[in-house]
This record gives sequence, structure tokens and C-alpha cells, in this order.
Amino acid sequence: MAIGSGLGAQIGIAAESTYGTYVAPTKFPEFTQESLVLKKTTAQSSGIAAGRLMALSSRRVVTQREASGSIEMEVANKGMGVLLQALMGTTVTPVQQGATAAYLQTHTLADVFGKSLTIQKGVPLTTGTVTDKTFVGCKIVSAEFSCEVGGMLTASFEFDGKDCDETQTLAVASYSTMAPFHFGQMGVKAGTYSSETALDGIRKASVKIERPQAVDRFYANQSALKAQPISNDLVKITGSLESDYVATTLDDLHTSDGATSLVLEFIGPIIASTFAETFRIKLPAIKVDDAPPTVDGFEVVRTTINFTALFDGTNQVAIEYMSTDVTL
Repeated sequence: MAIGSGLGAQIGIAAESTYGTYVAPTKFPEFTQESLVLKKTTAQSSGIAAGRLMALSSRRVVTQREASGSIEMEVANKGMGVLLQALMGTTVTPVQQGATAAYLQTHTLADVFGKSLTIQKGVPLTTGTVTDKTFVGCKIVSAEFSCEVGGMLTASFEFDGKDCDETQTLAVASYSTMAPFHFGQMGVKAGTYSSETALDGIRKASVKIERPQAVDRFYANQSALKAQPISNDLVKITGSLESDYVATTLDDLHTSDGATSLVLEFIGPIIASTFAETFRIKLPAIKVDDAPPTVDGFEVVRTTINFTALFDGTNQVAIEYMSTDVTL
């Protein structure tokens, strides 16, 4: 029996071969919070029957089923590939670095059609029995990565799902030894693409990637379930950098509306040779939306700049992930 509280909960994930078709979970990320739920649309008959004062229970029907919610977690040095692939869209095979135990995943921006997940959560009753709720056809519609002074690198994934299935067997969770990326490993760089240099004074950084999709594709002959969402708008990538006012580099970009490449990276321990655990977001072109430094008393001047990432015409946005994962 599990512990009858959140201490006994689990999340399991697997990439689907066919949208909305269950695949037994193989990855079990350690999460901090989740909000995945079934959403149903109902209709109640309004027919009149002589003398009836309430709507009839048997004349309420479910006309649509879908799922939505989020999962929040710390970004770990293993096991993130399935989520990153579903977010970015490129089919990725980890590439071995030299003859070492290090494998590099390069997730570049692409269409996400065909990239869906089965997500199974185990929710404990107070008795210790863990109930199964399996969400199929889960598409990532947005993800945000954030890290600040003294903190972990965190990720929040927002999902749209096809349905919730409670007839599956709860998978037995297994966990490998994992370590989170954190502020002590964080680097922020800006400048010419592939030649960026370190920015001084950065105290917090966040990047949000939004994948707009038509999530309302409900048709006849689908048993109240939706067809796979299709991308229906440009990808939107935004973020912010909180810093002490140590230089005018970002402030000048706000004034000129010039573009710069931005890299947010976390470099962990060496896996082998010169290859280290790595999580890196590469934005080839950003433009600063606002960054006016203001003085608010005697403290060190501190500012938060908000930016939008754009296509530089050549290089795609990418997330690089170096780990010991041989497969996603």
C-alpha cells in the first residue's frame, strides 16, 4: 500500500505512436505539482412533461470529452527528452559524444503534429490505495522554464488532452538517480549567434514557449472526442531577465530595438571527457520590449527586461540536452 497522501502520488509518461492511443508509461518524472483533469460538456433536455418539476436525470447527456492541465517539475539531468520532443516537435535520437556515456539531444523548433503523450497519474486515497487516471492524446500547448537566485531550474508544462481513461493498470513507477539543474550552474549569454558572451548581473531568467493549436476539433463520428489538434498560429516565445543595473547592454537594445542572440544554459558535472550534463535554450534573435531602469530608493538599481524571440532568418530556436540517456 502507498502512503495515503500526495507522498504516494506518481506521474508516468510515454510517447504515443498514434494520437490518443494508450502507451504504457516508461518515464516517471519527479514532479512538484499537477492539475490534469477530465473536462466534459453536458446537455440537459428541456422537454416539458406534465407535472414534472425537475429535469430528468436520464435525459442528461455528455456531448464532449477532453482533458487539460499542467505538470510542474524541476528540470533534471535525466529523463526530460520525451517532454522536450513533444514541446519542440523534432523527432530526436540522442547522439553519443565520442565513445563516452554522454549523449546529446538537439531539439529544434518544428511542427508538433504527431507528437502526443500518454500521461498516467496515480492519486492516493487516504487508505493508501492509488487510483489511476490515464490521459491520452496529451499535446503540450506551452512550457515555461525559470530559475532565480538560490533556486532550481523549474519547468511548467501545459497540456491539452483527448480523453481520460480510468480502466488502465497503474504502472509501477521506477526512478533512477537524478539531480536537478540549479542557479549555481546557470549562465546567460548574449551577442552574435554562436559567439555570445556572458551577461553580468543576471539574477533571474525565464523563457516561455507557446505552441498555439486548434484544440476544438470536435466532429461527428468521433464519439464525443476531438481529432488531433493542428498548429493554427505562429509559435510565440517570450521571456524576462531580472538583473542589477551593472551595464547598459540590454537597456541599449531597448532603445535601438536591435536584435541579439540569447542563450540560457545550465552546465552540470562532467559525464565523461569534456562532456558535461547540460540544459541549454538557444534563441538566435530576441528583441527587448521594455527595460527602463528606474530608481526606487537607496537600494542597488534593479531592472526586469521583457523580451520576444523572433526568427533571425537562418537559425532555429533549439533546446540542447546532454545526459546519459541513450534513448528518449
